[in-house]
Amino acid sequence: MNKKIFIFLGLILAGFFGAGLASAQVCPVCVVAIGAGLGLSRWFGIDDLVSSVWIGAFLIAVISWTLNFMKKRKWDFQDDGIVITLAYLILTFIPLYYAGIVGHPLNKIWGIDKIIVGSIIGAVVLFLGHWLHLYFKKINNNKSFFPYQRVAVPVILLILASLINYLLLTWKII
Repeated sequence: MNKKIFIFLGLILAGFFGAGLASAQVCPVCVVAIGAGLGLSRWFGIDDLVSSVWIGAFLIAVISWTLNFMKKRKWDFQDDGIVITLAYLILTFIPLYYAGIVGHPLNKIWGIDKIIVGSIIGAVVLFLGHWLHLYFKKINNNKSFFPYQRVAVPVILLILASLINYLLLTWKII
């Protein structure tokens, strides 16, 4: 167990030190934090609806990184956003389906797989967090209110979404 904690802390530190090296739409620290949140939730055996919030956010972050990477190298093409998004969705959910993780008949909410629902929630929350960060900057003369606001706002919203899902499941509301 100590090895897992050291790996987790190492990834967090690497993300903080590497944050200045990239200027993607979604910053590297945010991606590390999202990945860590996903890893921790699965490690602690938290319900798929809660942990998959982080899958959706992670997918959006990686898609954004890929598109920015391609744009910097002038590799963009017609409908590149759609192609890259579909590629990442296929590369994520098809293996989960064949592993029996997605599509399990007892792992549904509202008739839809919990991982799909949670991923959609996570994607929407990450977009909302990024928009909220930009709004905060706009009302503060295009400056962040505090260091790492760009990371903190989306991650706090993802934590809140995970907590709300967890409480709704625990209280058997959903």
